[in-house]
Order: sequence, then C-alpha cells, then structure tokens
Amino acid sequence: MIHAAILTSSDQGAAGTRADTSGDLLERLLAQAGATIVARALLPDDRAAIAAQLAAWADNGRVNLVVTTGGTGLGPRDVTPEATADIIERQAPGIAEALRAEGRRSTPLAALSRGIAGTRGRCLIVNLPGSPRAVEEGFAALQPLLSHAVETMLGPTEQHPTAAAR
Repeated sequence: MIHAAILTSSDQGAAGTRADTSGDLLERLLAQAGATIVARALLPDDRAAIAAQLAAWADNGRVNLVVTTGGTGLGPRDVTPEATADIIERQAPGIAEALRAEGRRSTPLAALSRGIAGTRGRCLIVNLPGSPRAVEEGFAALQPLLSHAVETMLGPTEQHPTAAAR
C-alpha cells in the first residue's frame, strides 16, 4: 500500500497569489492510482524548509512516497532538487531519467528539468516539475514503477527474497 505525501514548492503559491493546480492534479492522480494521501504542503522555494519537510515526512514512518511538484527548473529560486539531495540516502537516477524521457516526447524543454529521485529510509522521494502538464506526463512514467519500488524498499519481495527490512 502506498502512503503518499505531496509537497508543492512555489513562492507565489505559498504567498496565496497562485492556485496550486499541479498539487491538486498530483493528488487526484495518486488517489486514482490507489495511493492514500497522508499529507500535503505548499512551501516557498526555500531549500532548508523543503529539506526539513521532506525529511520529516520520510522519517515519520507514515509515508513511503513523497512526490514534489515545482522548483526543478533553471531559475535561481528553483531549489527542490538540491533540497532533496540534501536529505536522501540513495539516489534512483533511472526514475528521473524516465520522467525526463517521457516529457521529451511532447516538448524538448523537458530536458531542462533538474528533478531527482531517491530514498531516505523506507521512503521514495520523487521531484516533478511544477506545471500541470509536466505533472501529468511525469506521473504517466512514474505510476508503473511505484508499486514495485515501494514493495522492494519496504522489504523482501519474490524477486528479492533476501532483501533485509530496514
């Protein structure tokens, strides 16, 4: 069972001057995929605040998936990948590569996303760009991976019977 948290990084969203449409879409997509949404937050593009929230969710034992939206571009305030890198223990570069590859099917600009993915304890953390279209495309690439990724991370599976539970 996937227990998810959603973090949107947006200065304008946090200030209340822009609706969190990408977070709303992500919540619907995760729910449709069978995930239980445990928590959701909207923070400004602040590296320390983002890192602290990600770590808190990953460490609380209630969440095994955190998906972020926003803050993955080349702008000076786009710091979600750095905040994620600050707190993950192991990278999962294939996930980020798959997300960019899916996005590039519709726009070459998807290559500019700097989103990363990785694990902290028993929690998978994945960065998606902030536009609703990018969330939809990224989730299309992510969804087929989620169940197996979470099962493997949580302990032994048929494919990995000797994996030690953390």
